[in-house]
Amino acid sequence: MELAVVGNDEFALGFRLVGIRKVVCCADDDLENEVNNVLVNENIGILVLHEDCMCNLSTSLRTKLRESVRPVLITVGQEEEDLREKVRRAIGIDLYVAK
Repeated sequence: MELAVVGNDEFALGFRLVGIRKVVCCADDDLENEVNNVLVNENIGILVLHEDCMCNLSTSLRTKLRESVRPVLITVGQEEEDLREKVRRAIGIDLYVAK
């Protein structure tokens, strides 16, 4: 399973720099289409979106994302909560713990 990031250039840059391979940069008017493309991609297990991008999606797509089992949605933005904790809460496993 892959991790995908969808958002504007500024948001996506940091994820590219840390080596995330599936990064989709898009303008607000293409956002809904790109998120739908991720939803139908069976290789994507986690979708990362900025909180502001979530607000720009249609109500039906936001509901679909929140109820989605795959991919797991992780929103990043103005909250102070750590991304590691969001992933752990979303999938029930701490991916950073070495076994």
